[in-house]
Amino acid sequence: MNFSEVFKLSSLLCKFSPDGKYLASCVQYRLVVRDVNTLQILQLYTCLDQIQHIEWSADSLFILCAMYKRGLVQVWSLEQPEWHCKIDEGSAGLVASCWSPDGRHILNTTEFHLRITVWSLCTKSVSYIKYPKACLQGITFTRDGRYMALAERRDCKDYVSIFVCSDWQLLRHFDTDTQDLTGIEWAPNGCVLAVWDSCLEYKILLYSLDGRLLSAYSAYEWSLGIKSVAWSPSSQFLAVGSYDGKVRILNHVTWKMITEFGHPATINNPKIVVYKEAEKSPQLGLGCLSFPPPGAGAGPLPSSESKYEIASVPVSLQTLKPVTDRANPKIGIGMLAFSPDSYFLATRNDNIPNAVWVWDIQKLRLFAVLEQLSPVRTFQWDPQQPRLAICTGGSRLYLWSPAGCMSVQVPGEGDFAVLSLCWHLSGDSMALLSKDHVCLCFLETEASVSTACRQLGGHT
Repeated sequence: MNFSEVFKLSSLLCKFSPDGKYLASCVQYRLVVRDVNTLQILQLYTCLDQIQHIEWSADSLFILCAMYKRGLVQVWSLEQPEWHCKIDEGSAGLVASCWSPDGRHILNTTEFHLRITVWSLCTKSVSYIKYPKACLQGITFTRDGRYMALAERRDCKDYVSIFVCSDWQLLRHFDTDTQDLTGIEWAPNGCVLAVWDSCLEYKILLYSLDGRLLSAYSAYEWSLGIKSVAWSPSSQFLAVGSYDGKVRILNHVTWKMITEFGHPATINNPKIVVYKEAEKSPQLGLGCLSFPPPGAGAGPLPSSESKYEIASVPVSLQTLKPVTDRANPKIGIGMLAFSPDSYFLATRNDNIPNAVWVWDIQKLRLFAVLEQLSPVRTFQWDPQQPRLAICTGGSRLYLWSPAGCMSVQVPGEGDFAVLSLCWHLSGDSMALLSKDHVCLCFLETEASVSTACRQLGGHT
């Protein structure tokens, strides 16, 4: 595993282009575009204010920079660096900006969610969509880019509108049986739309493209409900994470629950492999000690190393006692993600914050648990294979695959605190993001990683 040099970064704004050729990063009001292979700067763009959001167009030819404080969006072209576009929402303000799937329209959401403005880069025409709902996930596009679903709120009721992205004509408009709609998401095959209610009511609704209600599911009543939702890439499963610390898996045939995964604080099953991160200081032999000359300053102490050890059951995981009298308590399934082949599901229970749970979806059972020394900030699957990258806000990167797992120290002067990460589409590299810097991590082949992990032994 190799690491690039460290580059400056602001606000964790760093993204690979969809075609995998470029890496865009922001430093205050400057946008830097690098070649992924050489890391040489290809373009340097200067925006009118500090950048708060960046997004590539689907064809990787354009990139938008949003400056919400100024109500501005600037668009830059990689093919024609002298061309640029500025969109000013004026007094209406700006709270969100995104590309349409064709990469030639920009959707801006104004302050107070009064409307969505659709700007065309080709014809310079403007369209307006009224009543968008202010919720966590109110816009979703089908993967083929043909349709957009939008959550709306009017007359104290929730609605969903489905638009055709080619001409922005309204295809379907229907009300949803929700008290306070919180999110919507298309299945990867674009045939089913999942709609879920706020945490105050456990309800998830499944609609067809023509607006028919296919199914409604509720696990329980009178308690905090849904916290996270994820489709499997195959569209066969829908995972619903709840505040009760369980993940429920719905199937695509009957839309009934086929199993539920609990997250107990103690693991007793001897068939479950539990990896515990252990910190060990490097051993120093007397023959390796060297004394500095008189007057020389003391050198840095050797940094501690980390590795995984297989724990013997029963294993008690570190739990966090939630503050239940405040909003958004740290309980329940806050993160969940399917592997690209839909074989595995990774989850995090927020009141067991140091643990990542990996579930075998084929056998519908717990496969492995990784307990870190620090709370898990985020994890993300390799786009090409079942390999999971984890970061905890420290100077280490953690990788898991069915062959085992490993801990890698990120080199550099001082501690490079990895706050977030993003994979390259090839799965051969990833960008590691700290508060003020970014570096690239280049991974070896799966065979090499498996060899490195074999010190822990494979498991089935």
